[in-house]
Amino acid sequence: MINDVVIAGAGPNGLMLACELSLAGAHPIVLERLPEPSREPRANGLVGQVVRMLDRRGLYERLSGSKEPPQPAPGYVFGALGLDLAMLEDNPVSLLPVPQARITQVLAERAVELGVEIRHGHELADLDQDDDAVTATVAGPDGSYRIRTRYLVGADGGHSVTRKRCGIDFPGVTKDDTVSRTVNAHPPAAWVDPAAGTLDVPGYGVIPLIMHHRTERGMFAFAPLPGREPLVTTMEWGEPEDGDRPMSLEEMRESIRRVLGVDMPLSPPNGDGPHLLRRLTGGNTRLAERFRDRRVFLVGDAAHVHSAIGGPGLNLGLQDTVNLGWKLAAEILGHAPPGLLDTYETERRPVAERVVMHTQAQSALIAPGGEVTALRELFTELLRDRSTVQRIADLMAGADIRYDMGVPDAHPLVGRWAPDLVVRTDTGTVRLAELTRTARPLLLDLTEDASLVRALSPWGDRVDLVTARPHDPEPPAAALLLRPDGYVAWASSRPDDTDVESLQVAVRRWFTL
Repeated sequence: MINDVVIAGAGPNGLMLACELSLAGAHPIVLERLPEPSREPRANGLVGQVVRMLDRRGLYERLSGSKEPPQPAPGYVFGALGLDLAMLEDNPVSLLPVPQARITQVLAERAVELGVEIRHGHELADLDQDDDAVTATVAGPDGSYRIRTRYLVGADGGHSVTRKRCGIDFPGVTKDDTVSRTVNAHPPAAWVDPAAGTLDVPGYGVIPLIMHHRTERGMFAFAPLPGREPLVTTMEWGEPEDGDRPMSLEEMRESIRRVLGVDMPLSPPNGDGPHLLRRLTGGNTRLAERFRDRRVFLVGDAAHVHSAIGGPGLNLGLQDTVNLGWKLAAEILGHAPPGLLDTYETERRPVAERVVMHTQAQSALIAPGGEVTALRELFTELLRDRSTVQRIADLMAGADIRYDMGVPDAHPLVGRWAPDLVVRTDTGTVRLAELTRTARPLLLDLTEDASLVRALSPWGDRVDLVTARPHDPEPPAAALLLRPDGYVAWASSRPDDTDVESLQVAVRRWFTL
């Protein structure tokens, strides 16, 4: 028996890919080396375009607990410099402060609802490919076994067995000149002003909550996250003098004293935990030489690792999976156009390169030294300019992505993330996000005569065809063809016979043999 897809890794990326494949009609199996889901505190939430992507799959409400759609954040931070996002007319930065363990739990629940088999305690040990399939050797609780699959996807992290067994190089740099410490702890309650969003430290001054705060001696942050124990973080430059002893609250106090120049009492967290008490030395910035080896693909940290500053990791990795899932399913089901799977790497690798670029830039902006301080003063001036803030916000959110859809002189929306439209259908007013829950291609026809829906009626088994009226009197387009990952494959402002023909070309290019 040959299975459709085996996914190595049941973290958020592996589980999201499993959901996408299942929605598209494929049958994945997920292997996870841990015997049960990890409760280790890791990422603290989601930043950027991925928040709206989860909304388009009906997962945002499960994670946020709110029926309201995602809202743009009024502010954020770039390289420990504040971003006033409220000045933007089109703010692309959405935040979802949910711990990674909860994200994993919700995605696992959704995957099981969709019929995905998740095998905990089963670790990919080796793999071998031939022309027809991949043979994976798996170390399970009852011993080693083999499984045949048409495709295998490595979502198994920065130390990916998948990547190593494929012989894919992972070039980049490793630095050991920084020490980061993070703990769950409470500074004195009298110092915290939630209404003002500040921490007032006697002898030092006011520090904004949640934001990174850089000094000439290091970096500090205090984040009282909703419903969780607060996080205290420092970063210093140089070798850790206490690298061999267990991390402690006293060590964190000593680090804060060096960074801020004053003492900060810390009380231990409440409850049973698990609680963070972590010290990390250095970090890696690496990008896989390629994201594909014949029938094997890499997503998330298996394909790219970088600084966590700005929180781009899950934004990048989860969108890798949404890009790959529908393409892989189309190939398995036999209706993928030639070369469709090749577009995974050509589209996603440049995005990873830009994330590597901006995380390295942010790391440079928080480093010590008078030259960096001067650079920060200049950046502070630049960040008063709306166009600069827009550009950085688009970069951090991933809203500046424009894929090549192979259409010369295309509508400005082609290749971009579809805007969050509100439309009126025969059944009522709906958001675009509510029309994309099927993870299928979608034609949204806002014309008076619905001529485009009629023109695509032969493809109704592959494309969801929706006629509607725009809620906005000046919609950005009269018709949109969306790929399942939310990007616009075709658009027109005033469809005519020529546009009908180009629409059909776009459907053939992306969705049919």
